[in-house]
Amino acid sequence: MKIVFMGTPQFAANILKALYEAGHDIVYVVCQPDKASGRGHKVQAPPVKETAAALGLEVLQPLKVKGNTEFLEAIKACGPDMIIVAAYGRILPKELLEVPAHGCVNVHASLLPKLRGASPIPMSIVTGEKKTGVSIMRMEEGLDTGGVYAAAETETGRKHCPELTEELSLMGADLLLRTIPGIADGSITAEEQDDSLATFTGMIGKKDGLIDFRKTPREIDCMIRGYDPWPGAFTYLGGETLKVWEAEPLDEENGQAPGTVTAAGSDGIAVSAGGSTLLLKVIQVPGKKRMEVREYLKGHSVELFTVLG
Repeated sequence: MKIVFMGTPQFAANILKALYEAGHDIVYVVCQPDKASGRGHKVQAPPVKETAAALGLEVLQPLKVKGNTEFLEAIKACGPDMIIVAAYGRILPKELLEVPAHGCVNVHASLLPKLRGASPIPMSIVTGEKKTGVSIMRMEEGLDTGGVYAAAETETGRKHCPELTEELSLMGADLLLRTIPGIADGSITAEEQDDSLATFTGMIGKKDGLIDFRKTPREIDCMIRGYDPWPGAFTYLGGETLKVWEAEPLDEENGQAPGTVTAAGSDGIAVSAGGSTLLLKVIQVPGKKRMEVREYLKGHSVELFTVLG
């Protein structure tokens, strides 16, 4: 099948590689432009571009797709059977959706209609969903509103975002490969979504990682795992940013104000959260790598009844 693939992050790179290895003719790979990131603001290529280069595939990186006549004409000229999209990062205009013979198909990392939008994987963890999954959907002009061809689910458990992302990416690749032949020959049709059940996710910003210790330990634990690695869950200790990468919700009630340190030892830093206890186990301070609390306490002290935040 002649395919134009559109995607940007590692989630999409795994799917691109699977399509290539399955023998599909990938005419173009389209991804977001390179951008500066990290402390040194070094310009980096998206994972999809790096994967495409390793496979010898031609890459297009338009600054925009809506109103981009040159890009549209290039896609039309190659005559794709299907455009496959996975976490590309932009909504496709109607004129592009109408180009491929068998339509545009999206690999979306949620069980639609739940968690439509930009951040389904982290928010499935942050919001405490017990299960999530991937949906292979028909693209239309709305935001993740098209009919669903197939879906597969998994338990979120206590997974962190990178682990769940990798799992869903591989699940999505497998499900896509099993589904697109049926889409092409008409043996698989899309089931329309129930819009009344839809939930939405937006872009995640740095400020979203600030821990509110008025929430329950379990809510904060979900936030810590969901916001790993971006933006990272954080609070303040003595005016210094303290990122929290691993914690354990405890059922112990303590009667202290939110954010109050009730114990600090080799097991972790116990903090009052919503009237119960959250044990901080892996943390990070500015200029240092992630470390277990017992390592941190070798060179620092945390006084009882200190209030974080």
